Amino acid sequence: MKQKAAILPDAPALAYDANCRRCARLAGFLDTVRAQYPDYWCRPVAPFGDPQARLVIVGLAPGMHGANASGRPFTGDYAGILLYETLHDFGYADTPVSRTAADRITLTDCRITNAVKCLPPENKPLPAEVGNCNDYLAADLAALPRGGALLALGRIAHDAALGALGLRRSAYPFTHGARVDLPSGVALFDSYHCSRYNTNTGRLTRAMFRAVFEDIARHLGRPAAPSA
Repeated sequence: MKQKAAILPDAPALAYDANCRRCARLAGFLDTVRAQYPDYWCRPVAPFGDPQARLVIVGLAPGMHGANASGRPFTGDYAGILLYETLHDFGYADTPVSRTAADRITLTDCRITNAVKCLPPENKPLPAEVGNCNDYLAADLAALPRGGALLALGRIAHDAALGALGLRRSAYPFTHGARVDLPSGVALFDSYHCSRYNTNTGRLTRAMFRAVFEDIARHLGRPAAPSA
């Protein structure tokens, strides 16, 4: 099937375009991966969750055998194990596990997206690729209401979110566990990414991750999660 042309910079803002091929390196890499894994999604991955959410979580990019395969953020990814378990504990998800897009999981008051919608080689998007994808993120974040919460998983997601909101990165440095109130009335929370590397090395523990969600729950006036 012929791919649609990429959205032009002056086109109406969209949070997602399944046919986007703005980044030649990423588009070519997806073509290569699709040839090797024809059953994988291998396209830009859409935001997932509640369109009216007061909490939006921004990750880095789809993982090769996770979101790139399933077509849903953090679904099938190792990082999704801790994320979905925590979302369930705090009442955002109706089940603690998301392995495939066929899972009938529902998110309430929460939406998950990525700074870069396409799988990058070695999970390392180039700065230009983050920039090319930033207006999609901006369109998604535009739906976040005043008083809402934005959780950035890692520095790249943090910087991409600030760029999408038109804010200077130097004014809001990334720090795990930090919370800053942005001019839009949204609170930005930071956490190390819940990747296999960070959790296996102890850079991010389950308790550290839950503590960030406890801060978010207090901000949103949501009930505290049961004790771990």
